Amino acid sequence: MKKAFRVVGVLLVFGLLVAAIVASMNAKTAISDMVWDEATTMGSLDAKNYYITYSDLMCPYCIAFESATIEHKDEFEKYLEENDILYEVRVSDFLYEYGEARAINSRYSAEAVYCAKNEGKFWDYYDLAVTTLWNDYYKDAGKGAFSKVNSFEKDYWISLGKKVGLGETFENCVKNDETLDAIKANAAKTARLVNGMPYFKFNSFTSSGFDPSGSWDYALMYLDAGLGK
Repeated sequence: MKKAFRVVGVLLVFGLLVAAIVASMNAKTAISDMVWDEATTMGSLDAKNYYITYSDLMCPYCIAFESATIEHKDEFEKYLEENDILYEVRVSDFLYEYGEARAINSRYSAEAVYCAKNEGKFWDYYDLAVTTLWNDYYKDAGKGAFSKVNSFEKDYWISLGKKVGLGETFENCVKNDETLDAIKANAAKTARLVNGMPYFKFNSFTSSGFDPSGSWDYALMYLDAGLGK
């Protein structure tokens, strides 16, 4: 009898272990656990849908998409809210680390973005940088603006920070490469996940590249694809 109870007990424990393993395999990872940095997100961490854009400010295609969402910011934010989407931008110096042109301003711009983020000004700085680059360079010249933008020195990116109220701490951060380790680490992670810039992962929908002549309606096609529309 005792032996029978021991066998039953062993089987019960074994069954519970198997059930726990199966449950853990089937458990869905919370979006909040997948986010790289909450400071670069829009929307609720409890959202049903998770959209990620991998971006580099030296990439005109990245700027084209982001500019479309910024020019229609009210509509974009309403879209995220109505469709229960958490939107995250992952910026790195990907084009410097892994691009053929070794664009130094990929690194300088990423440093400025991260330094602004550290002072709670990520969206202020990022939106201004995207809008300025788009209107002053990429909008009309497209890819032809790449060389001109890549000739900028760090002072250019620092000057944008001053326009959103960033001061000496931000300037020193950029000049002293204080965020470089984090940028390089994120570029390495990005390289393992993408095959071009920009790279979109909107739920299960993935795509790289964006037409620089694309409008807000064109950007909506990408956003809708993540919802299976």
